[in-house]
Amino acid sequence: MECDKCGREAVMHAAYSGLHLCETHFRVSVEKRVRRRIREDGLLSPEATPEAPETWVVGLSGGKDSVVLTHILAETFGRDPRVELVALSIHEGIEGYRDASLDASEELTAALDIEHEVVTYEEEFGLRMDQVVEDDPEDMAPCAYCGVFRRDVLERYAEALGADKLLTGHNLDDEAQTALMNLFSGDVKQMAKHFDASLGPFPARAESDRFVPRAKPLRDVPEKEVALYAHLQDLPAHITECPHASEAYRGEIQQLLLEMEESHPGTRHSIISGYEELAELAALRYRDDEGSSDFGECDRCGAPTAREVCRKCYLVEAVDEA
Repeated sequence: MECDKCGREAVMHAAYSGLHLCETHFRVSVEKRVRRRIREDGLLSPEATPEAPETWVVGLSGGKDSVVLTHILAETFGRDPRVELVALSIHEGIEGYRDASLDASEELTAALDIEHEVVTYEEEFGLRMDQVVEDDPEDMAPCAYCGVFRRDVLERYAEALGADKLLTGHNLDDEAQTALMNLFSGDVKQMAKHFDASLGPFPARAESDRFVPRAKPLRDVPEKEVALYAHLQDLPAHITECPHASEAYRGEIQQLLLEMEESHPGTRHSIISGYEELAELAALRYRDDEGSSDFGECDRCGAPTAREVCRKCYLVEAVDEA
């Protein structure tokens, strides 16, 4: 199998495009898609200057997606005085799992000379995910607790670090799975949130904004291609599934998408293309109907929430009382 670009030995075949690519052209292809997404989403503000640079906080777990994202960002903007990159890692308190991925994160950030901050659930909430799984007062999947805690930590620390943007390593498969889950559940409000959280171009951030704008520069790249890129670049990614992972429904959606993609190449891209149009319409509807006034402050921690007590504080208290 030869590379369609240069005739050298191909390392991958993208069925959705028909292209066979060698190692060099495959790496270039991944990097081009990430950089194009950054441009199309307007991630870098035209107001950013060497004298007033933007701060981009990257959620770095040490897994393949966040490691590849951090690497490409550093290669692209590491010497750009308009951007300051900061990696933020979270230790959930899962024995024998997160320590190895943090080692990978530290190795990567040291090699790239990027500031690296580490936060733990134990310091923030006085609990560890191993404890949450053992007590489970709400009878929920571990990922449901962890997702709430992780979002809270990412948002608060991105704000504390002065972030203008918060970047996460969600890939094409992640986004297509989420899109189908929201569609199948009829969750129109979640579609609106997807548009507001994921799509550009980004407006200038006002001092009154309650959330750091998010971006997902890897969302055009399939998961297998992210993994292959990490392998070919010999990046220190920790590729091991969390021992508490139990998102059964997402697993079913993942398998459905893999089967559809195999039979109908390009399915994931088509889903995202259509979903983003629906998400934009949903965002416009709920902005008009509800505006931003629905958010008050949590009685416990002051975080933005539509409830008296935010979901994070509710779950922390439930675990403490268990």
